[in-house]
Amino acid sequence: DVQLVESGGGLVQAGGSLSLSCEASGFSVSSCCMSWYRQVPGKKHELVSSLSRDGSAYYADSVKGRFTLSEDTAKTTVYLQMNNLEPEDTATYYCAAGFGAWTRVPPPTAMDYWGKGTLVTISI
Repeated sequence: DVQLVESGGGLVQAGGSLSLSCEASGFSVSSCCMSWYRQVPGKKHELVSSLSRDGSAYYADSVKGRFTLSEDTAKTTVYLQMNNLEPEDTATYYCAAGFGAWTRVPPPTAMDYWGKGTLVTISI
C-alpha cells in the first residue's frame, strides 16, 4: 500500500527554521512527482514546492530562497527545509505524490496520494 507520513511541524518564532519530512512507503519517491502543499482554514491547497522525476524543483514565489526540497538517497523520504519563516507560512503542510504526466506546477488534482498533514505555526 502507498502511504505518506509527514512529520516535523511545530511552533517557531518568525525568522526561525523547521524541517519537514515525508516518509513514503510502497513506492520510490524518484518514480513520481513529490510535492508539498499547504492549506489554511477556508482556503484551497497552495503548492509550495514540487520535485520532478529528473530531480528539478519548483518553488512558489512566496517561499523561493527560503525553502529547499530534497530527497534522501534511499528514495524513501523527501524533506522540506524551511528557513527564515514568516507568520504567513502558518498552515497545515501536506506531502503528496502524483504518478501521472509531470507538470512543473502540479495542481492538487494531479496528486494521487496525500499524507495527513503536519501543522506549522509561526509566531511573531
